[in-house]
Amino acid sequence: MASMEKRLQKELQALLKDPPHGVKVDAQSIYKNLSEWIVDLDGAPGTLFEGEKFQLGFKFGSRYPFDSPQVMFIGENIPLHPHVYSNGHICLSILTDDWSPALSVQSVCLSIVSMLSSCKEKKRPPDDSFYVKTCSKNPKKTRWWYHDDTV
Repeated sequence: MASMEKRLQKELQALLKDPPHGVKVDAQSIYKNLSEWIVDLDGAPGTLFEGEKFQLGFKFGSRYPFDSPQVMFIGENIPLHPHVYSNGHICLSILTDDWSPALSVQSVCLSIVSMLSSCKEKKRPPDDSFYVKTCSKNPKKTRWWYHDDTV
């Protein structure tokens, strides 16, 4: 547990000191509970999401960084994106199967910004309503089927 806290403190300091463009940690939320973070994301300039603001919720388990954090969009504005369900769950392989302890909150945020930035059409995944009705509240308990794998 001490190594998880040390790692999270290090990541937090790095994000507070030099955050990527459009990424801001809600430090107040973290000081209450180091294992739950709220991160504000701005839609990148020149993309479909330019000018929009989003929030990500990160929950870190005791096995972090060896186990991925639970990451999902929270709040009022869930992006309309083919890999983002209306309940905020994100279908992104680095959050599950392709997680590596070398990844960090910063790299996850950058991957999500990149995913949003490459979007060509604002729409929900094809199975959104079924998924939202039947899924666990924890996106890590989902066995993702990556729609892009069939293309």
